[in-house]
Amino acid sequence: MQTWENDNTLRIDTDAGTQTRVFHFGATAAPAGEPTWQGYSVAEWEYAPGGRGTQSRLGNLKVVTTNLRPGYVRKNGAPYSKSAVVTEYYDINTLPNGDQWLTVTTKVEDPLYFSRPYLTSSDFKKLPNANGWNPTPCSAR
Repeated sequence: MQTWENDNTLRIDTDAGTQTRVFHFGATAAPAGEPTWQGYSVAEWEYAPGGRGTQSRLGNLKVVTTNLRPGYVRKNGAPYSKSAVVTEYYDINTLPNGDQWLTVTTKVEDPLYFSRPYLTSSDFKKLPNANGWNPTPCSAR
């Protein structure tokens, strides 16, 4: 579920409310403070150029997250430090048959642990309802 907290702040609750992301539009950098698991996310819409200098509504959402607590990029995966910067691109794609997919491309850059950016891409099909959806909280062992 997503809700706008104000004109420039989008709150996204996922996994039955067990995960919350806050996207700050128009912000420039994370405020001072202790790092958190969700970090501080600055968001902006990126539009593909249209014809004759006009803006098309095609594009993506770009989110840059900093101020993260050190952790792992995957369970049993490589670590990342508090200096990590995570950049996400959210793209909606519609297939000729009308199916809609959300593609999330994620780039993790960390000068301490990575010699080059760590890239992943995930695809999610839009379903007509939540049948079969049964999220569970994350756990680390």
